[in-house]
Amino acid sequence: SLNTKQLSALAVKALEDMKGQDIVCLNVKKLTQITDYMVIVTGTSTTHLRSLADELGKQVKAAGEPVLGDEGRLQAEWILVDLGGVIVHIMLARSRALYSLEDLWNFDSKPGEIPVDPAAKDEN
Repeated sequence: SLNTKQLSALAVKALEDMKGQDIVCLNVKKLTQITDYMVIVTGTSTTHLRSLADELGKQVKAAGEPVLGDEGRLQAEWILVDLGGVIVHIMLARSRALYSLEDLWNFDSKPGEIPVDPAAKDEN
């Protein structure tokens, strides 16, 4: 099975495959017990958000990992996909701006410090 860092990298790749925009991967291990990594991505429309969530689920399951939850599809302005050690927020630009999750979860690091590729920075 994949460790959470590998899982976050797989999630980022799936979102890139579907042309997700402004993908950010935050290591939140020290900040919360809920999850190790938080991935945030912008989609261009509600249809794009669903496509991103579908592709993510498909690639995660293909790797033999479970998708624990998938919420928000009906409104589809913000779909949250729970992979356990990785939580993925798939958002429209306006929702992302409104909730500003990066700022919320990233209060101890400077802007630009967190690479898109989780493998680029190992905090373990």
